[in-house]
Amino acid sequence: MTPMAASGRRIAGMQSRSFGPGEVVFRQGDAGQREAYLVHEGTVEVRRRTPNGEQVLRTLAKGDLLGEVAFFSDGPHSATALAIGRVTLLVVPADRLEHLVRTKPNLGIAIIRQLARMAAIEDDRPRP
Repeated sequence: MTPMAASGRRIAGMQSRSFGPGEVVFRQGDAGQREAYLVHEGTVEVRRRTPNGEQVLRTLAKGDLLGEVAFFSDGPHSATALAIGRVTLLVVPADRLEHLVRTKPNLGIAIIRQLARMAAIEDDRPRP
């Protein structure tokens, strides 16, 4: 597993991690770390290896959640996340995200909507 770059910087009371252009945030198949990431600055491209090569699934920008599939499934990352330009991610540990979802129902609904959009995109992809 490629280690995440650690900046040690705190933003809004949360740990952040910074990445340079082309750096891998996590790779498809890496074990999840019981944390999700919120894009604070920059753009992250999410890619998946398929029998036909690597496909770009989506591009994430400020305010988008990353790593939530491995987080919620308690499994390995289902895709590779790559920094496009300089990127700063806020680290959201499992206990904090669960607390936020319980105390801020609108956040829980936003996460469910994002997961539904991702599932719809997957369903629309042509199969090999």
